Amino acid sequence: MSENKIPYKIYLEESEMPKQWYNVRGDMKKKPAPLLNPGTLEPMTIDELSGVFCRELAAQELDDTTTYFDIPEEIRNFYKMYRPSPLVRAYCLEKKLDTPAHIYYKFEGNNTSGSHKLNSAIAQAYYAKKQGLKGVTTETGAGQWGTALSMACSYFDLDCQVYMVKVSYEQKPFRREVMRTYGAKVTPSPSMETEVGRRINEQFPGTTGSLGCAISEAVEAATTQEGYRYVLGSVLSQVLLHQSVIGLETKAALDKYGIKADTIIGCAGGGSNLGGLISPFVGEMLRGENNYEIIAVEPASCPSLTRGVYAYDFCDTGKVCPLAKMYTLGSGFIPSANHAGGLRYHGMSSVVSELYDQKLITARSVEQTSVFEAAETFARIEGILPAPESSHAIRVAIDEALKCKETGEEKNIVFGLTGTGYFDMVAYQKYNDREMNDYIPTDEELKKSISQMPKVDK
Repeated sequence: MSENKIPYKIYLEESEMPKQWYNVRGDMKKKPAPLLNPGTLEPMTIDELSGVFCRELAAQELDDTTTYFDIPEEIRNFYKMYRPSPLVRAYCLEKKLDTPAHIYYKFEGNNTSGSHKLNSAIAQAYYAKKQGLKGVTTETGAGQWGTALSMACSYFDLDCQVYMVKVSYEQKPFRREVMRTYGAKVTPSPSMETEVGRRINEQFPGTTGSLGCAISEAVEAATTQEGYRYVLGSVLSQVLLHQSVIGLETKAALDKYGIKADTIIGCAGGGSNLGGLISPFVGEMLRGENNYEIIAVEPASCPSLTRGVYAYDFCDTGKVCPLAKMYTLGSGFIPSANHAGGLRYHGMSSVVSELYDQKLITARSVEQTSVFEAAETFARIEGILPAPESSHAIRVAIDEALKCKETGEEKNIVFGLTGTGYFDMVAYQKYNDREMNDYIPTDEELKKSISQMPKVDK
């Protein structure tokens, strides 16, 4: 198809929306290692997981053989309010960079939560309501997940309790107020409301918190209140399953215009948006149908893939969650007050970790000021103020496009624009005022954190 027939925005019809989620584990010959009970070091059972998660979600978490799951009609009807999301050809950015590369981005910011998180939030709220629960608890870093979950819980009339990483709670008051507007209770973490929060505050006085801390508090809150369960916005396999709508739509939009992606790029924190974007493409690689270059982009301040170890570790700082085999910096690692709050997690999804270990995907770490430089360029040229998390992918997409300028190669570059940055103005202010720094943990800091990980001979 001639280039001038490819529109700026490729939209799918409502009838072309996915009716099933895709579970990439079903096509993986070597599966991700199972979650382990921290007490027995045996694989978690559905009954054990159901004490923390909704039972249907626990079943999805443990199922590594079913390739497709039907999306319930009520969830599909909710999706129709903001999906299908557009795949945008970045013509203006291409022209500015003077590159022969074709750049596309899948934009997930066209909903009130401002990000891709709503794709899984509405699914998890649906299963909680179906089980007859009173409410759910969760953590949030940058606030996108907490916002999405508060919206989903409001839709299903569920109570929503959010533990928000303290540094984000202080830096992003308006994100906090959106959650409260949708009826959520928002608590800065670590707090003095939970036993684990008090313990973390005592161990790390003045800490700005981390996702690992907030997870511990949310799990404790769920397990000590009758009729509540814990829900998570990233990392878990069930979340990657729900987020596969991103990749399924992206591939369908590319196929509609006969476009073959060469390089696929996503930011990587816990792995939800990256896993959702790349899953259908990785599935083709696993089945021997196609080949792609896939790049996970993480902050240099929290480099779990590029500098972590692949081992069993706790999913949370308080060590109350199951053990997961993943690329990790150690559950005790407290990252710097990085403004990409959604990427401040010590570990990476077991699915993404296994794909990385099998060398099906690659990873890069990028420094914060370089990320905001790319964000500013993108905002000025493409007209969207991107979230700091998404801007990690923008940074590498620009870098790859500039490489094509040097070589003359006409690559098709696709990246995930996971959300907008309109609640991240403190971060943009610090960048504009030249007050932003590029903290990178030393080898000694990482060694200390990693040395405290559990010793699991599996």
